Amino acid sequence: MAIKSFVLDTNVLLHDPDSIFAFADNKVVIPLTVIEELDRFKKFNDEHGRSARQISRILDGLRLKGKLSQGVPIKNGGTLFIEMMHQVSFPEEFAVSKDDHQILSVALYLKQKGENVIFITKDINLRIKAEILDINTQDYEKAKVKIDEIYKGWREIQVSSDRIDYFYKNSKLVLEGDFYPNEFVALKDVAGSSKSALAKYSVKDKALLPLFHINSQPWGLKPLNIEQRFAFELLLCNEISLVTLIGLPGAGKTLLALAAGLQKTVEEHQFRKLYIARPIIPMGKDIGFLPGTKEEKLSSWMGAINDNLEFLVDKGHDDSKVDEKIDYLFSSGQIEIDSLTYIRGRSLPRQYIIIDDAQNLTPHEIKTIISRAGTGTKIVLTGDPYQIDNPYLDASSNGLTYLVERFKGQPVYGHLMFSKSERSELAALSSELL
Repeated sequence: MAIKSFVLDTNVLLHDPDSIFAFADNKVVIPLTVIEELDRFKKFNDEHGRSARQISRILDGLRLKGKLSQGVPIKNGGTLFIEMMHQVSFPEEFAVSKDDHQILSVALYLKQKGENVIFITKDINLRIKAEILDINTQDYEKAKVKIDEIYKGWREIQVSSDRIDYFYKNSKLVLEGDFYPNEFVALKDVAGSSKSALAKYSVKDKALLPLFHINSQPWGLKPLNIEQRFAFELLLCNEISLVTLIGLPGAGKTLLALAAGLQKTVEEHQFRKLYIARPIIPMGKDIGFLPGTKEEKLSSWMGAINDNLEFLVDKGHDDSKVDEKIDYLFSSGQIEIDSLTYIRGRSLPRQYIIIDDAQNLTPHEIKTIISRAGTGTKIVLTGDPYQIDNPYLDASSNGLTYLVERFKGQPVYGHLMFSKSERSELAALSSELL
């Protein structure tokens, strides 16, 4: 099989510093312009800065094996090259001084030399430009999942009425087929009657068991459909330490997570703190020298969190002290909000962690977050893979969907995909029609 030459863009290395090892026994080429761009990023105190410094250390280690300009061996049998910019013939519209076009010039030069070049970039517009130049181009595929085939966390199964009766009588039902740990099942009568049951698969019992929290209303919040019942089971179960909730807007992902977090932290005192964070887009940018406390600085980014907190605290109370109650939860240390920019290096034991809008995180950033979990900590990640603000991610390549694919089958993990909006009839129609 002919050797391929993979030319990597800067955003690929920032997305995954180990990407140079992902191309088997082929030739991996990093244009010198990419090194210049990494040099600018390395000064930043964010995920991009850390990735830039990491890839620089990797390249410096490989430099000890030989001259990078002449190629050095890397694991998996491949060879890494640092390639200078070369004079090539560009269309008039391509400004040669632009960094992106200098990177493209390397791919075009190698192609004109007769090499089987594949240009790898997460920049959609740059892939279009490469196509114009007749350069074979692809997105970085290593962490991609098939979004249409993603694990949903629950299924509906039709069984006989007798089996449903047996399930209620014995609180257990064994069915043929493969189930994931903590996967939910809605049992329906095959004859079409209204008889039904909700169950969760137990790896330990190798059977479907009733929901333990089926009648729970954490912080006074009542589930409105079976998906929300399933979600509460995951959010309240002590044996499940990692939960992902994904789906369309208005499904209640954030609201349910907050209600369960308040119940477990404030009411039951199982956790020391409810820690809430979300990425500031663009991810890792400093929020600047704004006046006020950290909570006040983050208030503009935490609007969705604050709206849900106000709803939960005000629920069932017809007074005007909602702000005071919320302020008390923060001042007493029972709730902390933060930017994900500053989570690296922290150790978070016995905390109920909610990461909202997690679809805007890369797989590398998701790994960083989960590795912060200390003893007794539970992490809940919520998001909609189709509402991504990060320019280098999509529904198939973001860290949230990657996490679902990688963690399914683990006993400590639970997942649910929502398909029904409960925000309002208008919100539901917008999700369906727009």
